[in-house]
Amino acid sequence: MTAPAPDFLSGDSGDVTDPWRRAKRAAGEAAFAAIDLAAGTRRRAGRLAAAAPARDVLVAGVYRPDSLLGEALPALRSERHRVTFALGSTAGVDPALAAHTVAGGLGGGKFENLNRVMADTPRADWTLIVDDDVRLPRRFLDRIIGVCEALGLDLAQPAQTLLSHSAWKVTRRRPASLARETRFVEIGPVTLFSRRVAERLLPFPELRYGWGLDLHWAALAAQSGWRLGVVDALPVRHSARTVASGYPRDEAVREAAGFLADRPYLSGARAGDVLAVHRRVGR
Repeated sequence: MTAPAPDFLSGDSGDVTDPWRRAKRAAGEAAFAAIDLAAGTRRRAGRLAAAAPARDVLVAGVYRPDSLLGEALPALRSERHRVTFALGSTAGVDPALAAHTVAGGLGGGKFENLNRVMADTPRADWTLIVDDDVRLPRRFLDRIIGVCEALGLDLAQPAQTLLSHSAWKVTRRRPASLARETRFVEIGPVTLFSRRVAERLLPFPELRYGWGLDLHWAALAAQSGWRLGVVDALPVRHSARTVASGYPRDEAVREAAGFLADRPYLSGARAGDVLAVHRRVGR
């Protein structure tokens, strides 16, 4: 008999490379975009961005030679917040990112590398971790902070477009929604930590792949009263690389099993729970 899948897996590969699946997702994405335009969700996010107090923000990430991070940089700048960048490279320094790159030649896993990049950075009001293979909407940083401030979210992520390689269904965008309160926020491709959550969760455990870490965060959130959410108004596209395309999946599963063996975690079956849907803030 085949052994049952571990209960910390999503049960969904999230791969959208199949042409028929991509065609269906593209049609759905166009429909959702039209609904959001009519509902004004992005305009609401813009108004919340304008009302948010000025904050100290740390943006950290690690990029590879085929990175999209240079293209994402304008969306990570701010019109009102004090932003510090701490980027690292697994190879040479990208000239477009040189002013913000603090380490090159990084050879560890994602979270090992992020710990090195952030080792000498001061704690900020918000810490944004961004992967290097994601496309962000315009004025992304200001808007997501505005939404999180208004809703009192402590740990959040943007929803992913339907054309993204997303392994967790709860992270895929929902139409006419500003944001959803959830039990779960994924370890990537973009994750936003409030100061009080960062004080508990950073630096990261020395994990190479990090599978299961977000389910452990979910358990800690339930214990600590943190509010988690997925921001639908600012969906990002994560389609340059499929999930686990750059490393052995079996090794990631084994690492997760060992990490979670003596730690509390939310099961994968509960990760899709939605506690509330916010279509607007206030009137």
